[in-house]
Amino acid sequence: MAKVATITLNAAYDLVGRLKRIELGEVNTVETLGLFPAGKGINVAKVLNDLGVEVAVGGFLGEDNQGDFEHMFRVTGLQDKFQRVTGKTRINVKITETEADVTDLNFLGYQISAEDWQKFVVNSLDYCKKFDIVAVCGSLPRGVTPELFADWLLQLHQAGVKVVLDSSNAALTAGLKANPWLVKPNHRELESWVGHSLPTLNDIIVAAKKLKAQGIANVIVSMGANGSLWLSDNAVVQAQPPKCENVVSTVGAGDSMVAGLIYGFVNNLSQQETLAFASAVSAFAVSQSNVGVSDRALLEPILKQVKVTLIEG
Repeated sequence: MAKVATITLNAAYDLVGRLKRIELGEVNTVETLGLFPAGKGINVAKVLNDLGVEVAVGGFLGEDNQGDFEHMFRVTGLQDKFQRVTGKTRINVKITETEADVTDLNFLGYQISAEDWQKFVVNSLDYCKKFDIVAVCGSLPRGVTPELFADWLLQLHQAGVKVVLDSSNAALTAGLKANPWLVKPNHRELESWVGHSLPTLNDIIVAAKKLKAQGIANVIVSMGANGSLWLSDNAVVQAQPPKCENVVSTVGAGDSMVAGLIYGFVNNLSQQETLAFASAVSAFAVSQSNVGVSDRALLEPILKQVKVTLIEG
């Protein structure tokens, strides 16, 4: 079986809650759904682990509050390659409103020194070569510039590592220049990259082809309610998951999708089967407060309802 690692440079505790509507400037009582050791790469690893794929996790953790992370790694059997740094891992507050979207309040955490970064680059280049797929997920911590990030990704690329990049903003823009093996921008991020709006499916396909042409083997665009689109060397495929009636929290839905995609690669599923499976895992994620797949059987009814269309190929 293929060996998988995930990298989370800016790990976080996710404090997840729910209320009907946030009233700005008022006292809001929030239903607490949980405080979870998280970060995008860790969420991907949790889901893969639940699906029976062995995963190693790396990146940075603050020394001052690492206990819950270490406990989770022990309990789940995730291989811990995290580098400890001075300070605290940040807390992100994620509030789901029943009448609106999720509001994220992402706090700043540890600061990465030049020495920390250099040590990480040397160590990660060494261990990443031992893995078939390395998923690099999430934002950049203080002290790591987009230029440093892109240079590190380029070194991974040159070492022959298959990098799955799931990031946003400056980290995504810089990371795209390093030609990762797979990228997963959303509709809005693709618009930002191409420099204009993409109102139709065809517009999205044209922009994604442009991105792919610079040397990225797989471009997957998540389009919210319109599902997702995957451009590979062989085909253009769209997947439309069923509408979820009971949304508890959308936290981790994108990470769950990345895990579903990697699961498909590891198990040699076809492009259409892989996108359908990843869409089902992502759709399942919004029905719960924490990230993971407690019971594989729960995915089956959702998977049956995912509509997959071959657009080209």
